[in-house]
Formats: sequence, C-alpha cells, structure tokens
Amino acid sequence: MTKRIAGASPRLKARIAGLLYLLIFIAAPSGAATATPAKMIITLTCDTGVALILYDLLKPVSRSLSLLAALFRLIFVAVMAVNSLSYFGTLVFFQNAHSSAAFDTGYGIAMVPFGLHCLLIGYLIFKSIFLPRILGVLMALAGLGYLTFLWPRLGSHLFFRYILIPGIVGEGLLMLWLLVMGVNVQQWKDQANGARAGGGPSGS
Repeated sequence: MTKRIAGASPRLKARIAGLLYLLIFIAAPSGAATATPAKMIITLTCDTGVALILYDLLKPVSRSLSLLAALFRLIFVAVMAVNSLSYFGTLVFFQNAHSSAAFDTGYGIAMVPFGLHCLLIGYLIFKSIFLPRILGVLMALAGLGYLTFLWPRLGSHLFFRYILIPGIVGEGLLMLWLLVMGVNVQQWKDQANGARAGGGPSGS
C-alpha cells in the first residue's frame, strides 16, 4: 500500500491527504472530555499520513521547508501519543494518568509545533504554482492562531472564541480542495522540474 501511494500521481496523493484530513475532522477530539483511545489512534495515524504526503506534495517548492513542516507535525503526533498513553493509563509511571487537566495541558503544548507546521504549510502553498494562494494565507493564519499556545493561558482562553474558527476555515478549505480538486499535475511537474534544473527551491 505504501509503495502504491508513493508511486501515485500528485493529484491522487493530494486526494488521499484530503481523505485523511476529513477523517481527522471527524475523529479528532476537542479535549479530554471527548477523547477516546479509538479517536486518538485514528487521528494520530491520519496526522502522520497527512504530514508525509504534504511533504511529498510540497517539496518542489522547498524540500527543506517541506521536511521541516512534516517534522513539526510529527512532533505534534509524538507529543499527543505520549499524552494519550498517559491519560488512558497505559504509561502508569506518569503521576497525572487519567487527569483531564494534564491531557488538555499536553494538548496545548502539542499545538505549538502544529501551529509551526500550519504556518510553514501556508508559506509553501503560497509559493507554489499548483495550489491556490488563498489556501496558503488561510493556513498561515490558522498557524498563527495555534501559536498563541506559546502562552498556554492565552491560548486556552482564546481557543474556542478566536482560534478554532480560523483553524477550521483554513484546514477545512485545504481539506476540501485536496479532496475534490487535488493539485494541478502539470504545474506541479513544472515546478518540480524547474527546481531540479536550477538547483532551486526543492534543494534549498
């Protein structure tokens, strides 16, 4: 399956990423109150897939920044995996096992690398020629919102009022575009070929 995805066209990869994003929207909990082991497994598995596929799709723009964006999302996955294992009592050596407050705190910490991921993805989309620039702007705004969790109290206070809506709009529209439209394959190939020929963005 992995080999088939790796060999798929950019448009099909984009649609797979869109489908995984849709599953995240359906399954992702909003905090400890709605978290279950099944939801966390589905969400974090899909997050990993989205991180890897977006890296592959956006590396013609900048291989290094695309890799960095993927790494930030994978850090988010790792933090949330440990957070979930602690919350559901699998890692019993954590003192805060089963603590809703500790889970929500961990969620807030994880939003910082996720915000950096969204910010970089927004920049890469904006610089691409195969995805609409407005999606890049919206993703960057979502990322800036998530970065308010650098100050946890501020992020928690603003989340449902001001941060959640830009996040849903930016990530939701990107999900829909990837799922329905994919990417412009010829322009994706043009940017990839141009980067290889000039030793430009994909190697920067």
